[in-house]
Amino acid sequence: MTSKEKQIKNSLIYLLPVFIGNLIPLATLSVFTRILTKEDYGVLGLAQVYAVFVSGLANFGLTVGYERNFFQYIELKKASDLLYSTLAFVISGFLIVVVLTYLFKSHLSKWIIGSSVHSNILFWTLCSTGIMGLKNYYLIYFKNTENAKSFAWYTIDESILGVVMSLFLVVYLRTGIIGIVWGQLFASLTIFLILGFNFLKIYPVRFNWGILKESLKLSFPLTPKIFLGVIGNQFDKYMIGLLATVGGVGIYSIGQKVAGGVFTFMTAIQNVYSPQVYKRMFNLGQKGGESVGRYMTPFAYMSIAVALLISLFSEEVISLLTPKSYHGAIDIVIVLSMFYGSLFFGKQPQLIYAKKTYISSLLTVVSIVLNVLINIPFIMKWGAIGAAWGTFLAGLISGVIAFVVSQHYYKIEWEYKKMGFIFLIFFVSSLSIILLRDFAVAYLMRLVVKGIALACYLYLGVRLEIISMENYHMIKKMVPINSRTS
Repeated sequence: MTSKEKQIKNSLIYLLPVFIGNLIPLATLSVFTRILTKEDYGVLGLAQVYAVFVSGLANFGLTVGYERNFFQYIELKKASDLLYSTLAFVISGFLIVVVLTYLFKSHLSKWIIGSSVHSNILFWTLCSTGIMGLKNYYLIYFKNTENAKSFAWYTIDESILGVVMSLFLVVYLRTGIIGIVWGQLFASLTIFLILGFNFLKIYPVRFNWGILKESLKLSFPLTPKIFLGVIGNQFDKYMIGLLATVGGVGIYSIGQKVAGGVFTFMTAIQNVYSPQVYKRMFNLGQKGGESVGRYMTPFAYMSIAVALLISLFSEEVISLLTPKSYHGAIDIVIVLSMFYGSLFFGKQPQLIYAKKTYISSLLTVVSIVLNVLINIPFIMKWGAIGAAWGTFLAGLISGVIAFVVSQHYYKIEWEYKKMGFIFLIFFVSSLSIILLRDFAVAYLMRLVVKGIALACYLYLGVRLEIISMENYHMIKKMVPINSRTS
C-alpha cells in the first residue's frame, strides 16, 4: 500500500466514528428536544462550562506534552514511563477537583447556573467530562501509532453506548437532563476501564519522574492558555445566561452541538495529518514548511467541505429534528460553522514544535480579551445570535494574529491561492444563506442557491485534483472497513 493510499484509508477510518458519533446524537435530538426543554439544555450547557474549565486545568496541558514527546520515547520502557507517569499525575489532579467540587457543589451551582438546585448536574457533568479526558491519552497513543482502526472502534463503542444509556435514562426512567450526563459517564468510564486493562497487557505500569518533569516543562506554560481558552470558548454561554436567559443558553447549545460537527470532523482529520506533520517538522526542520503546506491543502478542502454542508443545510437539520421553539438555532449553526471552519490554521502545531508554548498562552490572552470585548455588547443587543456573531468575529481577528505569530516561528508554505478559493466559496455561500433567510426569500430559491454553492465547491475540488478518478478508485478499494484491531 502506498503512502497516499494509507493516508486515504486512515482518513476513512477516522471519519467513521465522526459520522456515527454525530449522526446518532442528531437523530436522538428529535427525541430529547420533545422531552427536555430549552432551559434543561441551558442548565447542561452552563454545567459544561464549569466541567470543561476545571477538567482542563486538572490536565495541566499534558495532552500536548504526551502527544509531542510520544515520538521522542519510542522504546517500550520509555513509552510505558511516559504513558503511566502522565496518567498518574492527571488522575491525581482530577480526583482533587472532584472532591472539591463535591464539597462546594451547591455554592458553585448557584454561582454558575443561578440555582443550587442543579448542583448534582454540575458535579456529574464534571465527572463525565473528566473521564472522557483521561480516556483521550489512550486514543492519542492509537493516533500517533497510526492505529486508526482501534481509535475508530473504541470511539464508536463509546458513542453508541452513551446514546443508548441516555435514551434509557431520559425516555424510559424519565430522569431529566441529568440522564444525558449519566449516560455519557457510564459509556466513558466503561471504555476507559477496558482500554486500561488492554494496555496493561502491553505496557507494565512504570513511573518516571524525569520524563514527567520534562512533559510538565512543555505543558505547564499551556495551563494559562487552558484557563483563558476555556473562558474564551465558554464565555459566550455564560454571558448569555447572565445577560439574557437560561433558555437562550439552551438554544445556543443546540446550535453549537450541530455546528460542533465541523470541529469534530476537523479533529478527526487532524488525527490523520498530525503525525505526518510532526514527522516532516522533525525530519526536515525549517525546510519542511513547503512539504507541509502542499500536504495540508487536501485536508483543508475536506474540512471546509463538511463545514459548508452543515452551514448550508442547518435549516433542514434543525427544522426536521426539533420543535419550533428550537428553530432560533438555525442561524447560530451557520455562524458557528464559519467560526469552526476558520480554526483550521490554528490547529497546526507550529508553536508546540518550536517549544514556544508560553506564546500560545499569550495569544490566548489576546483571544479572550477580544472575545469579551466583542461578545458583551453583541449579547446585550442580540442575545444568543449575537454571541455567535461575536465569537466568529473575535475568532477571525485572533486567528489572524495567531497565524502571523506561528508563521514567524515555523513558516509553512501554504498554497495561498488554493486556500483562498476554498474559504471564499465557504464564506460567501454561508453569508448568502443568512441574508436570504433574513429577507424571507422563498425556500425554493434558497435551495437553488445551496445547490449552486455545492456545485462550485465540487468544481473547485476537481480543479485542485482532490476530487479525481484516481482517488475515487483508491477509496473504493478500501471500503467497507470490516476488521477491528485492538
